[in-house]
Amino acid sequence: MIKNHEIDYRIFGEEMQCVEIELDPNETVVAEPGSFMMMEDDIKMETIFGDGSQQQGGIMNKLFSAGKRMLVGESLFMTAYTNLGSQKRKATFASPYPGKIVPMDLQKLGNKIICQKDAFLCAAKGVSVGIEFQKKLGTGLFGGEGFIMEKLEGDGFAFVHAGGHIIQKDLRAYERLRIDTGCIVAFTHDVDYDIEFVGGIKNTFFGGEGIFFASLKGPGTVWLQSLPISRLAGRILQYGTYKRREEGSILGGIGNLFDGDGA
Repeated sequence: MIKNHEIDYRIFGEEMQCVEIELDPNETVVAEPGSFMMMEDDIKMETIFGDGSQQQGGIMNKLFSAGKRMLVGESLFMTAYTNLGSQKRKATFASPYPGKIVPMDLQKLGNKIICQKDAFLCAAKGVSVGIEFQKKLGTGLFGGEGFIMEKLEGDGFAFVHAGGHIIQKDLRAYERLRIDTGCIVAFTHDVDYDIEFVGGIKNTFFGGEGIFFASLKGPGTVWLQSLPISRLAGRILQYGTYKRREEGSILGGIGNLFDGDGA
């Protein structure tokens, strides 16, 4: 097992954030393809199989590590950035959509967190990016994230991204929180994750909030996002594909004239 590299960082921005990683000589950070923004001299960029935690193992270990990432919708490959110089150098990575970047010190979080698929942005080399199967049938079928979620393990820093504003909740033992399934970003491995039926005919069919809540029970820490990317994408698709039926025929027509949609 490769020891996690100890990296320093700074996060810039408010709603369109990026994280600047400071690398000592021979330090490495691994990142998702497409997250790179910029880097200074002496940093070497290298495409690797999987997350870099199995680079000293055999070919089967490398393939297995990369294959796990495919199950959570990630690329087979990641990109490693290594400082080959004699001075500290910086590499910067950006979130792919509006929201926040959340730094997580895995050593202080029980060395493992569970997060939504595609939440991972970058991490110190040695952090393992794997999969976490939901053991309960109902959670896997109706939990919004499916049977498989992402698992980050190690004792270094990892960075995840999420949409909108981020809220961190520290749950006491047996304290329970009911959440929209899409609003979960991550939680520590000791949190119990389950689903709960909304209940009531009107709530189920006309509430517009889905049929199930996610139920998270402490002890542990939970990170929530106010604007899941799926919700944002769905609203954009709705407005880009259909005319606004909620506006009455008369007022809607007048509104379309002002919008330039009267043709």
